[in-house]
Amino acid sequence: METQQITYIGAFLAGLLSFLSPCVLPLIPSYITYITGLSFSDVDSEHPTDVVRKKTLFHSIAFVTGFTVVFVLLGASATYIGSFLQQHMDLVRKIGGILIIAFGVHITGLVPLKWLLGEKRISINQKPAGFLGSFIVGLAFAAGWTPCIGPILASILMIAATEEKVLHGIVLLLLYSIGLGVPFVISALALHRFISLFNRFKKHIRLFEIVTGAFLVIVGLLIYTNWLSLLSRYFNLLFLKS
Repeated sequence: METQQITYIGAFLAGLLSFLSPCVLPLIPSYITYITGLSFSDVDSEHPTDVVRKKTLFHSIAFVTGFTVVFVLLGASATYIGSFLQQHMDLVRKIGGILIIAFGVHITGLVPLKWLLGEKRISINQKPAGFLGSFIVGLAFAAGWTPCIGPILASILMIAATEEKVLHGIVLLLLYSIGLGVPFVISALALHRFISLFNRFKKHIRLFEIVTGAFLVIVGLLIYTNWLSLLSRYFNLLFLKS
C-alpha cells in the first residue's frame, strides 16, 4: 500500500458522500431528464428501449466528464498554490484541519454556520443540444456551490493543497469525481430502481448528514494532528513487511 492510498480512498468515498447528499440525490431524476431531453416516463421505464439506454448512457457520461474536468483543474490548482506554501505547510495543515472540522459540524446540522448557508449556483435555463450540451451542463454543475456538496469538495481541495506534487492533487479530484460520477451513470441507466431505493433511503437522510459530518470532523482532526500522514506511513510499512 502506497503512502497516498489512504487519502485516495478518502477522496473516492467523499465523492460517494456528495452523491448521497440531500442537495444532489433528490435531484438525480431531474438532472437525467434535463440532460437527455427524454420524458420522465421514458427514463423511468422498468425495461427501457436500447435507444433510451444508449442516449441516457452517453449523455450521462458527457455530464460527468464536464464536472470532472472542472474538479480536476481545481485539484491541480490547489496543489500548485499549496506548493508555494511549503515553508508554512504546518500552519496550512492546521488551518485546513480546523476548516474541515467546521465543515463537518455544519453538515451535521447540530451547529449551522451562517457563512456556509448561502448558495451560489450557475444555472442553464435552456440546455444546448447534443452531448456537448450535457458536457456544458456538467461544467455548470461543478461551478455550483451548495451548502451540501461544497464543504465535502472544499475538504478534498484542502487536502490537495497539502500535496507536494500536482499529480497527486489531480488524482485526488479525479477519484472524487469518479465517486460522484459512477453512481450517477448507474442511476441514469436504472432510474426505475434508483427511485425505489431512494424512497427507502430518504427517511434516513438526517442520519446520513450526521454520519457525513462526523466523517469530516474525524478527517479534520487527523489532518490537524498530522495523524493522517502517520497512518499512511504506518500502513505503508505494513505493506512493505508483508
